[in-house]
Amino acid sequence: MNFCYGSRDGQLWPILNAIFDLNLKFETTAEAIAQRKLFLVHRGIGICDIVASAKREKIDASDLGMQDIELREMVKILQQHTKIETLLFTGGNSKNGPEYFFRRHIRKYDIALKVLSNEVPRIHEFELPGTLRKIRTVSLTAPSGAANRAVGSLDAYKRMKAKFPERTTIDFRIDQYKPFF
Repeated sequence: MNFCYGSRDGQLWPILNAIFDLNLKFETTAEAIAQRKLFLVHRGIGICDIVASAKREKIDASDLGMQDIELREMVKILQQHTKIETLLFTGGNSKNGPEYFFRRHIRKYDIALKVLSNEVPRIHEFELPGTLRKIRTVSLTAPSGAANRAVGSLDAYKRMKAKFPERTTIDFRIDQYKPFF
């Protein structure tokens, strides 16, 4: 669908659908988009990509395929939107992942991330320049099929799978995302 993270291969909306029992439509319709917008507004969730623009030779959702990347001015956005307390990155610090790009962006502001938890999902905190606000960042496992290999290698996933063999990588992400949403 023509909405944030609306790729048919993306798993963010199925994960949120499961967490919140939203009964979302998974189709390319105005109604499906309206459902998502209403949910985001009702929950006070803003959603955007840290990449403002990029070029690709191959049209796909791969982070590694992006070239000539321009990042969104996240620090300025945070300074303008004073109610934001947490940034959820749906992906980690690997090349062209959201945490990687955020780290690259905040260097120009001389901001450092303080580690609060180095286990997946990694949690950091930083002080926003010109304010006394502390912002938390949480790097969740990417909601993509491509990240399934990374999920399969996590000790927490292996423990879940040993205890509940019928559970899937999406179930794992639902469990991981739920406390932060």
